[in-house]
Amino acid sequence: MSTSRRAWTVWGVGLVAYIVAVLHRTSFGVSGLAAAERFGTTASVLASFVVVQLLVYAGLQVPVGILLDQIGPRRLLIIGAVVMALGQLVLAVAASVQVAMGGRVLVGAGDAMTFVSVLRLVAAWFPPGRVPLLTQLTGLIGQLGQVLSAVPFVLVLDMWGWTPAFGSVASVSVFIAVLAIALLRDSPDVRTRPVQRITWAGVGSDLLKAWQHPGTRLGLWTHFSTGFSGMVFAMMWGFPFLVAGQGLSEGTAGSLLTLMVLAGAAAGPVVGVLVQRHPLRRSWLVLGVVLANASAWTAVLAWPGEAPLWLLVLLILSLSLSGPGSMIGFDFARTFNPPNRLGTATGMVNVGGFTAALVTILAIGLVIDIRTGGASTYGLDDLRVALCLHYVIWLTGLIGILRTRRLVRRRMAAHGVVVPPIREVIERRRRNRRWRS
Repeated sequence: MSTSRRAWTVWGVGLVAYIVAVLHRTSFGVSGLAAAERFGTTASVLASFVVVQLLVYAGLQVPVGILLDQIGPRRLLIIGAVVMALGQLVLAVAASVQVAMGGRVLVGAGDAMTFVSVLRLVAAWFPPGRVPLLTQLTGLIGQLGQVLSAVPFVLVLDMWGWTPAFGSVASVSVFIAVLAIALLRDSPDVRTRPVQRITWAGVGSDLLKAWQHPGTRLGLWTHFSTGFSGMVFAMMWGFPFLVAGQGLSEGTAGSLLTLMVLAGAAAGPVVGVLVQRHPLRRSWLVLGVVLANASAWTAVLAWPGEAPLWLLVLLILSLSLSGPGSMIGFDFARTFNPPNRLGTATGMVNVGGFTAALVTILAIGLVIDIRTGGASTYGLDDLRVALCLHYVIWLTGLIGILRTRRLVRRRMAAHGVVVPPIREVIERRRRNRRWRS
């Protein structure tokens, strides 16, 4: 097999591994109603499953990056697949909340190892000019895992029950581990390369310098503000909101979650082109995504009674911008950090959206419990009140974005790069059009 064909094979295996990781990540969200029945527990406890999973994922970003440099992406991806399989097996046979929670901890840990490993494989096997496109494609196509959890996984869950459903996704992860053992290599260079030894002092220095740059924090607040709403919907509360709140069938709810993934895949390249063409206006794109999400949620939550299907579709389309919008945060990290600490800055940005998501998921569950007195069933009014917590996160994020954007522009101006006011740009373009005519 030629080097080029081998590179595509490596990427293909890594991509499938990431799709399966997203399937693991979102499988509990679409089974929330079944979990409430199986464990006989409250909404806040169910939300804590996803919160713990996200805490583990976010908390392991920097340690996993260090481990990646030590053992390489192939071994880390294999370990991640095995850990996720073990986690889903534990969940499949769990009869108590405590045991099931341990399973989700393992899923979060394995998930944290997957995406970074795939990105490292892409960087090792492909020329630099192709890496940005393949990185975007990996993130977009990987969301097909959400489709797998919303459609075939839910079908298995409905037809055969809890244990076969989670046992089946565990077996898929075992298959990924076998595939990775057989087909993956860390790089085209078969010779043993020296392992980079990283000192704790060096790691601490990179963490401090990355955090001190306002561009990194602007990326974090971008990811925080744009990414959380889509995660909350896809990972926990979207399926219950559509079924228990809006009265849709599970099949229709699954179709809407699928639409969210497909629309996000279509929006991603558009957002990427806009970022490339207007690098000094990236924050305006971020603010536009936040406005679109907030407007759609406001319309749905303010609608008297169950919202019409067309309005729910508009909500789904707005939420599909969450993923592409959050990717702008990584572009801020890339722009304002040197290569030697880009991984650290990227990890910091990635923490933003997941932190906002886990706080929102848990808070929604707590509000529902307060309103229902801890009952395992809830309705549209309970969900409507609880989902208003989105506005607290948006307000916090907007304050962070506007503050750090001001600091970034001040630092850019000190280096001779001035961002002109938007009205000045519009006036300049108007004069140019007059001149051409």
